[in-house]
Amino acid sequence: MARIAVIGAGTGALAAAARLAVAGHRVAVYERTETYGGALRRRERDGFAFDTGPGLLPLPAVHRDLFVKTGREPLEECVELVQADPSSHHVFADGTRVSLPNASRAGVVAAVEEALGADAARRWGDFLVRAREAWDRARRPLLEEPLWPNWEVLAGREPYPAVPHRRRLRLRTAATLAEVGEWELRDPRLRALLESHALAFGLDPRTTPASAAVLPYMEHAFGTWYVRGGLRELARAVYERCLARRVEFRFGAEVTAVREKDGRAAGLELADGTAVEADLVVAGVHPAALERMCGTRLRGEGEVPARREGASRTTVLLALRGARPEGTPHRTVVHTRDREAELDALSGGGLPAEPTVTVLRPDDPALVPDAGHEAVTVTAVTPAGAAGADAYAAYAAYAAYAAYAERMVAAAVRAVPDLRDRLLWQEVRTPEDVARETGAEGGAVPAPALAAADGRFLHASNSTRLPGLFTVGGWSHPGGGLPHAGMSGALVAGLVVEGPDFRGSQ
Repeated sequence: MARIAVIGAGTGALAAAARLAVAGHRVAVYERTETYGGALRRRERDGFAFDTGPGLLPLPAVHRDLFVKTGREPLEECVELVQADPSSHHVFADGTRVSLPNASRAGVVAAVEEALGADAARRWGDFLVRAREAWDRARRPLLEEPLWPNWEVLAGREPYPAVPHRRRLRLRTAATLAEVGEWELRDPRLRALLESHALAFGLDPRTTPASAAVLPYMEHAFGTWYVRGGLRELARAVYERCLARRVEFRFGAEVTAVREKDGRAAGLELADGTAVEADLVVAGVHPAALERMCGTRLRGEGEVPARREGASRTTVLLALRGARPEGTPHRTVVHTRDREAELDALSGGGLPAEPTVTVLRPDDPALVPDAGHEAVTVTAVTPAGAAGADAYAAYAAYAAYAAYAERMVAAAVRAVPDLRDRLLWQEVRTPEDVARETGAEGGAVPAPALAAADGRFLHASNSTRLPGLFTVGGWSHPGGGLPHAGMSGALVAGLVVEGPDFRGSQ
């Protein structure tokens, strides 16, 4: 039985902690803030409640597996899962709308045909077939196994299949997601639909590998779910599972250093001077923060290249008078009317004049003071970055975000026409809020790992150059997003319990 110290109480770290405790280890979690859950936070005010991080749960099988492996009560006995149907509603630049049913490829193709025509439906259906092939090729080595020592196999191979070139009678392989849209989908609305899955993680489809086609495939194939009471309830359930498995928690415990002895991780040092002894350390923190704790670089020659910083998000919380109309989609994506300008602004570190926004309108009495009100969130991608060291810079940054929030609300009006008439109050949450709650520099939000592109979209291995030190969560393999964070917890537990030869669950 080993003593294991876990840095951070994000969802990936909690998943690892619960699994390691079940395996018989003594596990203690050290979290610098006063609560658990990482990005899964809740804001409450005047009887309204809002998820301030993710609002929907993709691929719930990951968390079902966690609960099966760590206790008697399955996930559905600990939280109430509700399938979001439609999975998403899209408002395109020309005003066209389409609602995509949940977990039904045939239903999605039929919906596209009804809204965009038979040719668009055929193209989207053919694309999903190729996306499934990419998923089948990449799924196990990219998501279900620790990162191979010869990770270059994933870096050099584009799992998205080649397609016939109509004019040149030969096959060609798209290198980027934008090329998939341009060559195969053509319709600007389909291209916007495709690219929105990458943009949601701050990825520029013009430079994102074609393997990102797996993102819409995962949604169409496995569905999207809501947790009654908000996604914060999922974090609560995982935290309580950890407590049931006798995981210890210390909140308000900022880790300043990873202790090393005889060439191995040997514990932690806390900001208050406390020394913590441990046989193994599992770190669920941003890579730059972990390297500062270790006082050395954790990457060596021939290892996965440093992942570029993720983008952040700005979220507007809207308290509305009046009941949520019957039949309102849970999630609506309002696409910008100038995609190139939006991408140029974001890639240059700026705020778009008209962003693509995601509007979440959950049908959940737990989030409102009574049936005569509605709680709505509007989210858009924002470049990551600190506001600045001095008060003037911080004020100027917040003023910029406040103006951006007004542009976000203006875009959301295309989905909620009476929004301004119903508005009681609104709050703006900026990348500074994300940074404060998650510890990620600049409020960056990690993206899922993707194959190809010379490894630039992979994340660092769960093992490190320092024996006894492992990494978990969105900033390590297999990357960001709730399912991927949960997978990282399973991988770390496997590496600790079974050793470096662990190759994932069979």
